[in-house]
Amino acid sequence: MSTVTDDRRATGMRVGLPLAIAAAFSFGMSGAWARGLIDAGWTPGAAVTVRVGVAALVLLIPTILALRGRWRALWRNAGMVVAYGLLAVAATQLFYFQAVAVMDVGIALLIEYTAPIAVLLWLWLRHGERPSRRSVIGAVVAFVGLVLMLDVVTGAEVNVAGILWALAAMVGAATYFVLSAKADTGIPPIALAGSGLLLGAVGLSVAAAVGILPFRWTTDDIAYRFGTVPWFVPVLAIGLLATALAYVLGITSTRMLGSRLASFVALAEVVAALLFGWLLLGQLPDLLQALGGALVLVGVVVVKLGEPVPAPEFVEPLPADAVYTESPKNSTT
Repeated sequence: MSTVTDDRRATGMRVGLPLAIAAAFSFGMSGAWARGLIDAGWTPGAAVTVRVGVAALVLLIPTILALRGRWRALWRNAGMVVAYGLLAVAATQLFYFQAVAVMDVGIALLIEYTAPIAVLLWLWLRHGERPSRRSVIGAVVAFVGLVLMLDVVTGAEVNVAGILWALAAMVGAATYFVLSAKADTGIPPIALAGSGLLLGAVGLSVAAAVGILPFRWTTDDIAYRFGTVPWFVPVLAIGLLATALAYVLGITSTRMLGSRLASFVALAEVVAALLFGWLLLGQLPDLLQALGGALVLVGVVVVKLGEPVPAPEFVEPLPADAVYTESPKNSTT
């Protein structure tokens, strides 16, 4: 029996790890594609509404199938689902796109990825869960890295609006983590993700329709570092690759690796954002920013290592009909 279990774990690692990396890179490309749309005249609100809307349509059928016989659970947790859709999904992505409109996509995402520290503070203040010494050290390292990454020490001009938008995205991402961690809702994770995307798309559309959310778009070609493409290319890339496909890959890999290991692999999203920012936009951090970004990542890893170790997770092979049974708990952009 032990040999069979070890073989299953090895298979899950061999297949799940590449899928988790692919999920991180899928999520990480969204900011660079969106920046091209924004530079061409799209508002961040229009770009994020299209992103969430396309992904919601793609995941609509899997969500309905996952909710068969569980509609009451969705109703019982209506408040949490609404908060998930409007805050953890729609608001987080909107704030991130607002940030990348005025600053480098990699730096914006690094700021957002300090969300585990915000979760740490929330659990301490709200539930009295004191952080471990390791987590405190990690938070300090991440803060130092953030200061270096934003060029504060050199007296460089700081884009305050971009930083505030990115910090707002960080709060939204922290909300995502807290809500995603609720395991007693009876709602399948893919159903929570799909319903959240659908509610987010509806909320953004209503806000745009009544004039609260600036919504402008154009059918002009979109310019990137490698050349120009029709407007629907980045739209499909954001909706299909950076959202719908990313969720499916993340769901599958989390099932095979377990949430703890998958959460560490998800940090590759920051590397992906920097890579796509360079490939599509020609954005590269300077040496001091790169050092700060590395410290932020190290600090976040140390914070997560300071979390209580969960009970060992049994990793089993993923059957063909189980692709939509688990959800990633890390990726928000």
